[in-house]
Amino acid sequence: MEAIHQTSLRILEELGIELMSPEARAVCRAAGADVDEASGTVRLDRELVAEALATTQASFTLTPRNPDHAVVLGGDHVTFGLVAGPPNVHDCLRGRRRGNIADYRDLVRLAHHFNVIQIIGNQVIAPVELPANTRHLDTYDANLTYCDLVFHAQAIGAGRVMDAIHMLALARGLSLEELAESPGLTTIISVNSPRRFDGPMAEGMMALSRHGQCVCITPFTLMGAMSPVTIAGALAQQNAEALFGIVLTQLVRPGAPVIYGAYTSNVDLRSGAPAFGTPENVKANIASGQLARHYNLPLRASPTNASNAPDAQSVYETLNALWSCVLGGTNLIYHAAGWLEGGLTASFEKLVLDVEMIQHMVGVLEPIAVDEGALAFEALAGVPTGGHFFGSPHTLERYETAFYRPLVSDWQNYQAWEAAGAKDATARATDIWQRALREYQQPAMPPDRREALDAYIAQRKEEIGSGEP
Repeated sequence: MEAIHQTSLRILEELGIELMSPEARAVCRAAGADVDEASGTVRLDRELVAEALATTQASFTLTPRNPDHAVVLGGDHVTFGLVAGPPNVHDCLRGRRRGNIADYRDLVRLAHHFNVIQIIGNQVIAPVELPANTRHLDTYDANLTYCDLVFHAQAIGAGRVMDAIHMLALARGLSLEELAESPGLTTIISVNSPRRFDGPMAEGMMALSRHGQCVCITPFTLMGAMSPVTIAGALAQQNAEALFGIVLTQLVRPGAPVIYGAYTSNVDLRSGAPAFGTPENVKANIASGQLARHYNLPLRASPTNASNAPDAQSVYETLNALWSCVLGGTNLIYHAAGWLEGGLTASFEKLVLDVEMIQHMVGVLEPIAVDEGALAFEALAGVPTGGHFFGSPHTLERYETAFYRPLVSDWQNYQAWEAAGAKDATARATDIWQRALREYQQPAMPPDRREALDAYIAQRKEEIGSGEP
């Protein structure tokens, strides 16, 4: 850890980070950073890094419009998020297609239905049929209407961020000042590795931090492509880039909630294609947990896969990475449900399969009860040698809750499974998401807040259409 830390500081001091926002460079310069305007390179000395890290929070709460669904990020808390960002969507009934607002809304409905998904990511899919400059208003509206969970702002410039802030404040009935004291939004800032921060994204990040909302800094360090081919070198680069963004949030607003993001995996060096759920990805996730704890920060990581179908590959790659997220102490497990095709597609079936795996993780994390009833001495004494416990009072009292009940798995014998249609797990997942949408119940919203949101969206679409920011 110390060797990686020291190398990261050398990267920040000697090589620097290209920061493409003049506004962000001005903030860094005012804090004492070395800024080269010609190249846009910013160098941070280790004292400035240490001072900024001293103002971060180890743990904080994000509150959506339903305070019962607030999430704590940090410590031993784990939050699972829906897939975010794909331009395409797929299910086994309709096939692969471009992202659209109807499927977006259905995916949000499924996230609300399955209670192990606790956060909506940065645009579940891209609704490409909507105008690019206003579609964020429609996706924020879907996030606020069809679920009542924490959601991500789209941090491409300050305008989209401020729309998310205003809309969440309206949905919660709060002023912007009150929302800053009770944050409910977060975003993912994806660093353009190696060592480049996009201008609009940096400005979106600063807008969130200024208003007391959460930011997650996530370098996109694929070994062999955007970072060195060695795990240690990739981690040093990831760490430097993450620390740079974390420092910037604290220069804007000391104490602003911020998450250490990890997304280090590797590419297939024969083709250049991204690979996920690999041994290298697993080790990087676990090591990233140690780095986040070294700085006393919450951690984000992801259990992604590179499969083109909701098949065995998609499951074993996701499960490998999911275990590493849990064992590494990840607080925000992003893209936990529905990710497919290396992030190019959101899948309805994969979402259901992922919910099954997440529920397994929740069961694993439940502590083992060790008390008089659980130790079951009287039950042991009441069953004769060579007998069985099926009819034991101890079993009958607990049979409904004793064990995990699967969502997707079929434990029937072969003959019963065959008689029921011989459906594999993917086919059963298709049935489950269809049933979930039929059973979905939309969360209520007070009429005055609904009216305020509708008025805000209409006003902003008119302003954006007329060229206002």
